Amino acid sequence: MSEQLTIITGSKAEKYEAMLPQIKSLISGEQDLIANLANVSAVLKATFDFFWVGFYLVKGNELVLGPFQGSLACTRIAYGRGVCGAAWQRGEAMLVPDVDAFPGHIACSSLSRSEVVVPLVRDGKVWGVLDVDSDLLDDFNQEDVDYLTTLASYISNNEMR
Repeated sequence: MSEQLTIITGSKAEKYEAMLPQIKSLISGEQDLIANLANVSAVLKATFDFFWVGFYLVKGNELVLGPFQGSLACTRIAYGRGVCGAAWQRGEAMLVPDVDAFPGHIACSSLSRSEVVVPLVRDGKVWGVLDVDSDLLDDFNQEDVDYLTTLASYISNNEMR
């Protein structure tokens, strides 16, 4: 386990390519889910300076706020509500270039302008979501979805409790 982070300058892809192995090293061998999700949030925030990045975990019929980096957040989100709830319901990543144009968007912060949400799936079941917000319109693209989906898959398949 390595608790050091090297942040490179360069393209978005170069940053993701440098960050992913560091996250793998950071969380491999650590069994505590909350500790790992907290560190992943911190690494994503430090690497990309996202406005908000964090996790919501499925608890019954709602998503409950987990580890995050950023401003105050919504604590609970109902199944199917907002971008996070929709990603959970559909079991697929959601790329939203303008959150104000998304039907049913939940404005946890009025400063959030675009968002990408990736479900965390284990054994075919969504157990949480990775939520990343930007204070800029259209700040995410398919490249973010692809890399964050890779990260979500690794998190889901890591033996954490």
